[in-house]
Amino acid sequence: MMFPYYGFGFGWIFMIIFWFLVIAIIIALIKFMSGEERYSHKLSNQALETLKERYAKGEISQAEYKEKKRDLIE
Repeated sequence: MMFPYYGFGFGWIFMIIFWFLVIAIIIALIKFMSGEERYSHKLSNQALETLKERYAKGEISQAEYKEKKRDLIE
């Protein structure tokens, strides 16, 4: 005796969830590999260069320079 297959199961929901997760993982890997960390490191270097320029111009004292440099490096 054969049972009829109606095709109204919930398998398609799991297939959508599966592909959504695959695409999300691929996007996360691309973002990780693209180097967002390098971008934040670049901003940190830019801030340190600005701090050095301000100290060289005499806008801030040596104590302020050391304090702000310590804050940027940490």
